[in-house]
Amino acid sequence: MKKRALLAGALAAPAAAGIWGAVIEPHLFAIRRHTLPILPAGAEPIRILHVADLHLAPWQKHRAAWVKALTRLEPDVVVNTGDNLSADIVPSVLDVFSGLLDTPGVFVLGSNDFFSPQAKNPAKYLRSPSQVKHRVNPDLDVKALVRGFEEPTAASGSAAGSQGWHFLDNTEAALTIKGTRIHFSGLGDAHIDRDRIRWSGGEPGEGELEHPRFDPEAGLRIGVTHAPYSRTLEAFASAGADLIMAGHTHGGQIRVPFWGAPVTNCDLDRTRARGVFPYRQSLVAISAGLGFSPYSPVRFACRPEVSVLELVAQA
Repeated sequence: MKKRALLAGALAAPAAAGIWGAVIEPHLFAIRRHTLPILPAGAEPIRILHVADLHLAPWQKHRAAWVKALTRLEPDVVVNTGDNLSADIVPSVLDVFSGLLDTPGVFVLGSNDFFSPQAKNPAKYLRSPSQVKHRVNPDLDVKALVRGFEEPTAASGSAAGSQGWHFLDNTEAALTIKGTRIHFSGLGDAHIDRDRIRWSGGEPGEGELEHPRFDPEAGLRIGVTHAPYSRTLEAFASAGADLIMAGHTHGGQIRVPFWGAPVTNCDLDRTRARGVFPYRQSLVAISAGLGFSPYSPVRFACRPEVSVLELVAQA
């Protein structure tokens, strides 16, 4: 009898963990908050809402409704670090963000904004970064997604007066928020080799770094990309970024309690799968994001999240 009870317990534990990770935890949305003293002395606080890896599918009504209600946080700036889609449902994604498009913001794209997910063995995610580089022609309407984020009134029927967000893939933009000029510089998704780090000499490390670049007179310099590969972090830090923002890692997606993430789906160390950490003279903020591939529909010990960065003046 005792052996049967032990066997039953041994079988029940993984079953319960599986149900939790597949059915319950993916709906336990969280807001992760960080206070970062990186603004110039005397500057007013600025609240950044960081949204990453929505991976929206048509049936995910709960996730869509939760994100749509994030306007209650009253951010000053929105930063979207990509992977919004899991299917060709651009109008639904634009509707989710319609309220937030009234707030100044910037965005970059991830691989799943270009390419729909493909069936694969979920266990491969635990062994090495996923591979999508062999796909060349996007099968998702990425142009409509970009147009909708940049021109929300025309593309998604959002309220008159919506200003839209700045597209940052391999380019830059500036916003003045509460008197502080923020210079953003972006890189495309390094996971599919769309990052364009440019040097005046033509080869990496030769001459001057031309992109990313920041205005040295700006009050705050923020680098934005989807996947935090080491080459992108190094480029932003070399350019003088105060803050670098990314997603892509899903926080590890399946974390081991008291140990952490087994993988980051890039070349970043697993201990840096989410949260804020220093990188040279910069700070890096990685969001664990909101979703997952429909072919790996589980999150364990890694609640879906958005991040709120409360930027305050340096002491």
